[in-house]
Amino acid sequence: MENLIQSENYKIQKPAEWATNINDNQLIEYIKESDFASKQIDEGRDYCYFLDKIYYTSDEENSEYACVAYTLNEPANLENASVMDVVVEENETYIIHRISVLREGALVDKIPDTKIKVLDSENQSDGGVLSSNKKINITIKDLRLYDVLIMEDSRVKVFTERDFLRKEFSKFVWVSPSTYWAYGSYKFTFINDRKKNIAYKKTFFRDEDGNVLAPEINYLEKGQKFTIEKQNYINFVDTNREIAPFIDFATDSNWIDLSNYISPLYEEVYAKSSLQEFAPNLVEKLDAITNKDEQLQFAIDYVQNHVYYVFNADEMNGHKPQEPSITYQNKQGDCKAKCVLLKVILDYIKVDSSVVLVNFNTDHYLKYYLPSLLTFNHVIVKIDYKGETYFIDATSRDEFGLIENRGFIYFMHYLEVKPNQDLQIKKSHKFPYYGINEKAEFNVQNNTGKLSLTTTYKGNRANYMRKYFKNTNKREIIDSWNNFFFYTLNYNNDRNGTDVRNIFKDATIETISDDKKLNEYTIQYKATVEDPYYTDPQKNRFLMYFDRNVIKNNARDFLHTDIAFWHNFDNEKYEINLYTDQRIDVEEKFTAQESTIKNPYFDYTSRKKITKNGATINIDFTPLVNLEIPPADFEEFRNAHHEVADSNFGLGIDIIEQGFMNLMKFNFKKLVK
Repeated sequence: MENLIQSENYKIQKPAEWATNINDNQLIEYIKESDFASKQIDEGRDYCYFLDKIYYTSDEENSEYACVAYTLNEPANLENASVMDVVVEENETYIIHRISVLREGALVDKIPDTKIKVLDSENQSDGGVLSSNKKINITIKDLRLYDVLIMEDSRVKVFTERDFLRKEFSKFVWVSPSTYWAYGSYKFTFINDRKKNIAYKKTFFRDEDGNVLAPEINYLEKGQKFTIEKQNYINFVDTNREIAPFIDFATDSNWIDLSNYISPLYEEVYAKSSLQEFAPNLVEKLDAITNKDEQLQFAIDYVQNHVYYVFNADEMNGHKPQEPSITYQNKQGDCKAKCVLLKVILDYIKVDSSVVLVNFNTDHYLKYYLPSLLTFNHVIVKIDYKGETYFIDATSRDEFGLIENRGFIYFMHYLEVKPNQDLQIKKSHKFPYYGINEKAEFNVQNNTGKLSLTTTYKGNRANYMRKYFKNTNKREIIDSWNNFFFYTLNYNNDRNGTDVRNIFKDATIETISDDKKLNEYTIQYKATVEDPYYTDPQKNRFLMYFDRNVIKNNARDFLHTDIAFWHNFDNEKYEINLYTDQRIDVEEKFTAQESTIKNPYFDYTSRKKITKNGATINIDFTPLVNLEIPPADFEEFRNAHHEVADSNFGLGIDIIEQGFMNLMKFNFKKLVK
């Protein structure tokens, strides 16, 4: 046995009384061959003989127990089993009960061959993220192919005063097990040892035909258990198109009561001290700004950019918001602290605001979950200003603009930290501006093309592009635009493999303007292109400009049975000008084709002006965003995007080659169309 000196982070001991008590003889009995096991192993899959999981919750601790036995027939699984990591939170202990292998019918204790190291969880300790998590590194020597590995362990999280929310409320989500494994026996047990009742909601379970069953809600009193048990089990959920069945366990409550529980905690902090008392210098700067719009912008900018974001993962759900005076003095705080400070500042300048709880990671699932404060993992600020509602993430940085021009946050569900609040749904949205407003010009004279692209970005796009240009090497940026044009001008189909730097000569890209109030960022790209025409195998020449970014392939390709398509595109406007000193076919179908799409979820128009030597297309795309497309409407929505992709996302012009024979060929081609 190496380095098995027990610490506060891990121990080696017997399971708790509520856990399974299994002896060696029972283990060997459970690991028995069967026709089901042989079939899985013969197919070259690793096999799990049994998996027994228990989740135990009380008013003092949360604990998870697992006992599992599985084959090591695949080298990758052998490698993963030989070295594994377990991350534990502050005041959480990893407990090893048994590490053994069944080898040639005999049970071999592997704890003497186990080496354990306790490391800082370095993956979560940078960029303002503070974590006292520890990583338990477990190395087991002399595991062999075709061993059966038995692991029995627990994780115990004992509550401290800082964990008052976890002491008061429980939440756990059971998800159906991995689709990789076949299980001889699978068992999950939830034990409620709390004074309060636990509700549990079964969601996305299916009947024999694969149809989703209606959600089912039941309750566990103190001392009661819920158990799922299956034999010879394979989870056949199609995870690419279906939501795996899950059960949400949560302390029985409702959103109104939960909002009444959390809101006094924030009200108490708001009232600790006034902004004039702890931030007189900031008040002086605010008072010096006479324009209310600019005063609001200054307040948001100050909290986002001058107060450092410190995220303590262990405390996110575990303590009251930090007092705004401390946040201001230390110039740092987590999302709760920054939002509380921003609200106090907004109260001073008489702008109506409130703190709201969100979870961007699981936003789609909030409508299926039971009410619980532990569902949320982030806090932002809701601002009502001049008849409009805005949401500001106080932890964001490098955002600019008056409030109507700042970045837009896409999400659906939130709980406002006020008394008597229900879970709310953020409204759908139409942007009053274009996220992309772009003008492209490609003029060809004497077989040399002059290419120019001027683009104005606004809102989220401006914030992103400003950062991109600030942090990216100029040569890399130019290469990115060169690659874009390589496909947009269809050169990938007649000169594939050519270095784009040899196609787009003297390419430059510059920032033309950066308006921090309007949050508009304008750039211009220029290049010279020799041999600018796309030439097909029949030696016909074309000027083509088809911007594939206009096509929303994620809408066209979307396939999911249970999740609706989340609509979150920007308003976009394009003007594309193609001109040449050659005569063009002004009646060619795709050159003249225009489109008008009036879909409930987006409007799309393309309008063209054609001359004997060129053409212009104006494209306008204005979607209704921040909503899920109802399944009943989705095929019509998808078909509308297919229509956009049917040559309505750009412009192509056909060159009529000079000479009598070429003219005859052109006229004949028109006759046979």
